[in-house]
Formats: sequence, structure tokens, C-alpha cells
Amino acid sequence: MTVTFDSNTAALVEFKDVCFGYSERRILDEVSFHIPRGKVTALMGASGGGKTTVLRLISGQHKVDSGLATWKGQEIKRLDDKALYAARRQMGMLYQFGALFTDLSVFDNVAFPLREHTPLSEAMIRDIVLMKLQAVGLRGARDLSPSEISGGMARRVALARAIALDPELVMYDEPFAGLDPISLGTAARLIRQLNDTLGLTTVLVSHDLDATFAIADQVIVLANGRIAAQGSPDDVKHSVDPLVSQFVSASPDGPVRFHYPAPDWAEDLGFAAPHDFQGSA
Repeated sequence: MTVTFDSNTAALVEFKDVCFGYSERRILDEVSFHIPRGKVTALMGASGGGKTTVLRLISGQHKVDSGLATWKGQEIKRLDDKALYAARRQMGMLYQFGALFTDLSVFDNVAFPLREHTPLSEAMIRDIVLMKLQAVGLRGARDLSPSEISGGMARRVALARAIALDPELVMYDEPFAGLDPISLGTAARLIRQLNDTLGLTTVLVSHDLDATFAIADQVIVLANGRIAAQGSPDDVKHSVDPLVSQFVSASPDGPVRFHYPAPDWAEDLGFAAPHDFQGSA
């Protein structure tokens, strides 16, 4: 299954036949997809499927073993340090659970990338930080510390920090994990609104089907190192692929088995005949 967008919408990120692994373990096996500008692309699939690895390859933390991974037409693997750091300044990252600096205030967390990567005056930084906090509804919390705000608020502060440098691409690693329904809905709505209002491109790693399908333009399901499904949320919902169907329906058994491979149950317990355990779980 493939998805097509307007020919006028160029890909910001593109993977062609990308292979990557840790030591002997292959994580991605000839994976190809593109991240179109201005769209929300969701990476989904079972745990360990390579979703966060894709984010690390895009940001240059890892290099592909083979194939081609590009950022704005440039091969990420071949970027020197200066070019890579320049590319990263055009990327925002929201880590799982926010990853705020606990010894800095809300204001100083958002100001951090501006102070590190720009020559702006403190007066200009103050204005930008307040604008970013206003965008996520937390301008009034600027003087609080991370320990004084809720988990959902911390995620929004992290989002304000991720967009502080006005990036072209924002990557989210499980932004909905551990949030209550109100905070989750707020986070999902913010991701979509900021993407459209600021003209961003979004890559979202998530396991929350409802929230993700509600805001994504494109969904890519990774499984066993390959793309099991790719298309609109509706395309993925109605996929006939057994693994994708199991993922969407949250079935406990299917291609992804409930039981890890093991010797025969009765034999493992030392019973001579399996029929001794007829009817047992």
C-alpha cells in the first residue's frame, strides 16, 4: 500500500532501501518512504519495530548501513559536523515524557536552545519564549519549576522548547504516553494546530491509535524491519495484512504471538503425556 501527495509537495525527508541494525540484529531492512513537507506523518507498530531508530537516523545520531536517507535532498550520512549541526537546528525534538531540565524554570527550559544556538539578546529571547509558551497555553506558568507542573503541562513545555528555534521539522517520540484523556486530547490538538499554523512538518511516533489517526495525514506501520502498511489512517484501518489488522484491533494473538516460543507445556513440567493437561491453560 502506498500513499501519494500533491506533486507540488516535496519530501523533506526520504528513505530509499534503508538498512540498519545494531551488531547482528537487523532493525530496518530495505525500508523506503518519504516525509512530505507540511504534513503529519505517524510511525506506528509494535515495540522494537524501529520507530525511534528512524528518528535517530533522521537526526544523524545513527548512520544507515546501506541505502539512502536524505534531509532536504542531502544524504544525511555524508554531512560533516558543521552541516549536520546546521540541519539539526532546523529540527525540533519532543522526547518521551518531555525530558525537561529539572533545575531550570519553565521559562529557562524554553529559552535554553535560543541561548545555546543564537546571538539574540535577552530581551528578544524573553519575547520569543513568552510567544512559544502562549502557543501551548502556559505563559502563566513561566516561573514554575518542572516539579510544580503536571505531566501533561510538562509535555507542553517540552513542545514549546521544541519549536523555540522555529524548526522546519518537529519529531515526537511517544508524546501521548502516560497522559490522562484531557491532557492527551490537548497534546494531540496542539500537534496538529502547530503543524498547520506554523507551517511545520511533523513526524510522530505513537502507539495511541485513536489520537494518532485523528491528526495524521500519513501513517507508516513498521513490523519485522519492513513497512507493513503505508497510507492514510483510513487505509491502514482497513488493511488486510494480518499483522496490521492485529495491531489496529489490539488482538492479543495473531502474527505477533502471545506465547513466546517454548517447549511443549506438559513436557516442560515433566509430565509424560500431554493429555494429562487437557483443558489446562
